Amino acid sequence: MAIKKYFAIADNTITNAFEENLTTRGTGSNMGQADILEVFSIYAQQSTSSAELSRALIQFDVTQITSDRTSGAIPESGSVSFYLKLYNAEHSRTLPRDFFLEVNALSANWEEGVGLDMDNYTDLTNDATGSNWINRAGATSWTTEGGNWHTDTSSSFKQHFPIGTEDLEVDVTTLVEQWVNSDGNVLGSKTNYGFIVKLTGSQEATSSLSPLAGGSTLSYYTKKFFARSTEFFFERPSIEARFDSSRRDNRGTLYYSSSWAPASENLNTIFLYNYVRGRLRDVAGQTNQIPVLNLYYASGSVPEGDARYFRDASNDPVNFLSASRVSEGVYKAQFSITSSVVNSTYPYLIDVWTYSGSQIQTGSFIEPLPVQAQNYDLSNSFVLSMPKLAKKYSSQKTERFRLFVRDKGWSPNVFTKVTENIKSKIIESASYQITRVVDQKVVVPYGTGSDNYTMLSYDVSGNYFDFDMSLLESGYTYCFKYAFYDDAVGVYREQPHLFKFKVENDEY
Repeated sequence: MAIKKYFAIADNTITNAFEENLTTRGTGSNMGQADILEVFSIYAQQSTSSAELSRALIQFDVTQITSDRTSGAIPESGSVSFYLKLYNAEHSRTLPRDFFLEVNALSANWEEGVGLDMDNYTDLTNDATGSNWINRAGATSWTTEGGNWHTDTSSSFKQHFPIGTEDLEVDVTTLVEQWVNSDGNVLGSKTNYGFIVKLTGSQEATSSLSPLAGGSTLSYYTKKFFARSTEFFFERPSIEARFDSSRRDNRGTLYYSSSWAPASENLNTIFLYNYVRGRLRDVAGQTNQIPVLNLYYASGSVPEGDARYFRDASNDPVNFLSASRVSEGVYKAQFSITSSVVNSTYPYLIDVWTYSGSQIQTGSFIEPLPVQAQNYDLSNSFVLSMPKLAKKYSSQKTERFRLFVRDKGWSPNVFTKVTENIKSKIIESASYQITRVVDQKVVVPYGTGSDNYTMLSYDVSGNYFDFDMSLLESGYTYCFKYAFYDDAVGVYREQPHLFKFKVENDEY
């Protein structure tokens, strides 16, 4: 699983816009319980120099991010990106185009409030519970009306809206890491007061016309986003953690080194999963205790002879190799091998893992493969299946999904069918997407950018991935789609297969 979502715990819209009478401003109004967040700027509606603004406040509980990092559910700083996501709310009013929204870290605490009225601004706080344009909490005022925020580059973000209907999606990793600050962030730390979302200073109107003080004489009315109280499950404001959790285990695709292949392509990776009573546990219960890998001839599933020599990541010959810790109870070793590591009598290898001189696990036999130049076309050349895909799943669980792949047109003979377990073809760069069937809404898009957050892992049994089903709204049918990377043209090609399943609160 490479996606985690954290939903807003408070949001509000604050404004200094005029009420319908164009005399009284709604600066004391609160909209903390509205299902919409609104950002706008109106110039010269009440007079030739009047300015009216609306800004959105949003806050998240980052203690859950800290907890997930401690438990290993998300990786350490530098290996995960955090995105603030707000979803466009369609409406019948004027929609601005070609504008920028600015997202800044708030520098003072505030209260959400219980107001609803976004039209007439009648829900006043009267210096009691809630925030507004003047006060941030009760009778406690903002230092500057309209909110207080940080302006340093690690706390300020911006997005362009050329059409106006776009969702907001900005990378706020630098700020979230300052809020969490569990790793001694080089940018320091900040107290989490949430975000303020507003038009940029050059596009917000100002009543100072001599000179314009950097403001705009154009109006931008009105951009709306869904608030946390919206009825729409997938449109709630969220911070989305994205990271590449895929594991590429070459146990089934272990290749000999080749002089004409790039050095990085000669490296193989195999994993050790240290299960203790059915649960992954660190060796000796400590993160700094690392197992050691040896390779032996394999006779069936039994190691034979002396430990074989192979090469480490620096291309030095070794007959043992210390692994590296991936996560709790999961370790990996990277190495290369030459054809001399096996012979005609013993064509297979077997991995043996030790700790403090004692054997802790023996792997399955490995058949090294030669590197061969070949024409490789991923365009519509596979048949896909998910043999273990259930009809429905509980929204309370994380599930592992496996994909079986074979070449299109493959036709085994009867002997092969009877005597062999047909192996899945391993796709080294594969990504998944999830779509809601009823309206074809893409709820998890292909994450094939820098974060690679929907990449499939693979092992000796083929491709697989883990997914947290709580990210999907229960009561609906969804489908998986897959895309494979075609290195020849440098693009992902979507495969023409759909795999449907339903998510329910209780799978029984």
